Amino acid sequence: MEKIKININAFGYPMPVVLVGAQVENKPNFLAAAWVSRVNFKPPAIAVALGKGHYTNIGIEKDKSFSVNIPGVTLVKETDYCGIVSGKSVDKSGLFEVFYGDLKTAPMIKQCPLCIECKLINAVGMQMDTLFIGEVVSAYSEEKYLTAGDPDIQKINPFILSMPDNNYWSIGEKVGQAWSCGRQLK
Repeated sequence: MEKIKININAFGYPMPVVLVGAQVENKPNFLAAAWVSRVNFKPPAIAVALGKGHYTNIGIEKDKSFSVNIPGVTLVKETDYCGIVSGKSVDKSGLFEVFYGDLKTAPMIKQCPLCIECKLINAVGMQMDTLFIGEVVSAYSEEKYLTAGDPDIQKINPFILSMPDNNYWSIGEKVGQAWSCGRQLK
């Protein structure tokens, strides 16, 4: 099979969809984002890439904190809405039930199965985006989303974004155990 060149706008799968939270002008604001990844083991750190013009960035830069909220598929419409409208023109603070953790400046969403509170440790300017890197300060969930005390992907039921076709997808079935199933090839 021969490889052919395709559009460079092809992205790796999956891109987890999250709601990034920040306090902007004394109100919680949330932005849908899919350019997010864990970037350090100890201390744990998460990076989110947000367009430079986003309203949420103001709060992240001011308070040096943000949240990463993992919505389940039941919140797909609300999440998409947070990516369509800007907090500059629409007050999204009443869309969710909000709570605060240890930092007191990173609003989190009670309806999300997993909420992660981050202290900003670096902001890297790119051509069009800012890559915000945050150290995980605290994580919050509910017992119903955990198995043996850890977040359970099936119970959380998150969704991903595919690009460049711009579709949301639910997570499928488990296909193997990481750092284990490949041992069969030794």
